[in-house]
Amino acid sequence: MTLPAENFSDSLLLKSIEPVLPVDRSPGLGCIGAGFIMADCQLVAYRQHGLNPVAITSRTRATAENVAARHKIKAVCDSVEAVVRHPEVEVLDIAVPPDCQLDVIRRALTSSDRLRGILAQKPLGVDYREALEIVRMCEDAGVVLAVNQNMRFDQSVRACRTLLDHEVLGKPVLATIDMRAIPHWMPWQERQGWVTLRIMSIHHLDTLRYWLGEPDRIFASVAPDPRTSQKFEHEDGIALYILEFPDDVRASSWDDVWTGPAREGSAADIGIRWRVEGADGIARGTIGWPSYPERTPSTLEYSTRKDQGQWHSPKWDQVWFPDAFIGPMAELLCALEEDREPTISGRQNLPTMALVDAAYRSAEEHRAINPREIMDEV
Repeated sequence: MTLPAENFSDSLLLKSIEPVLPVDRSPGLGCIGAGFIMADCQLVAYRQHGLNPVAITSRTRATAENVAARHKIKAVCDSVEAVVRHPEVEVLDIAVPPDCQLDVIRRALTSSDRLRGILAQKPLGVDYREALEIVRMCEDAGVVLAVNQNMRFDQSVRACRTLLDHEVLGKPVLATIDMRAIPHWMPWQERQGWVTLRIMSIHHLDTLRYWLGEPDRIFASVAPDPRTSQKFEHEDGIALYILEFPDDVRASSWDDVWTGPAREGSAADIGIRWRVEGADGIARGTIGWPSYPERTPSTLEYSTRKDQGQWHSPKWDQVWFPDAFIGPMAELLCALEEDREPTISGRQNLPTMALVDAAYRSAEEHRAINPREIMDEV
């Protein structure tokens, strides 16, 4: 229930960022993939909150065995099919490269009639067309699909959504995200030629949708990242884009993975800052993940007209990596428990996938693109 802004409090905001957990945490989780996201983020968060991973497989058995021993997972399997057929597995956690997801999900759906849910990594496949195929496959099989758009569960992102839900900031006017960070690129990106838009910007595009709703159009401009260009050819290293929403609401993000020669000898200025301005107030914050593995909580400050310029600065100890990774799986389990669609369902994620494709098209054709243009072509 939304409370009037005058009844809002910092304690309510802090409560809103706590993960909502299922009553029953016993459903067996089958893990497909044993890389960094699975081993160092998801399984850490699952064990912290009493979830029940029971089986795991990976491209190499030795990797799966190491992760299983670290997280006390009983069964190490040699295939996707073996995980799905494990007698305790009810829900799959799929953490494989995007160009492998369609095949893995198809194999999983045809290997068991007991499977209830799937949590798949973002991006959901290689493009909107493939994401739609995955969504339809899961719907036809009666399996609930959720997408691990985990930035939605970063504590400052959720706190900002709470401010917007309770109209503390009034009608939104402008939202911006400024990322100056050097990610750890995955080897599989080289074979696809992706750098920023589909891997990093997808977080920001989805967050802007989460905060503001569906945009009417996007205008994007990209350039290669000089550092990554030495490793493999790509176009979308540095990505700049503007979103136009209904009612004159605007948003933009500058996704800079070069950040100057910070690894080549200059001083470094690395971080992610965001800001949301409304008719009645302003919120600003930082995202802590660029400091990983150092535990650096994201931050939020906000002020409203009724506070005569006072800044509110609620604090928390949780961090995005790994603490917030409980959020997507918990949301899927709660949805299964309550017989409802997850807020991060595959179908709800399709507009994010369309928006990413629209950004690529905009950059290529030098024009603003309505995401509906992408969706109507399929």
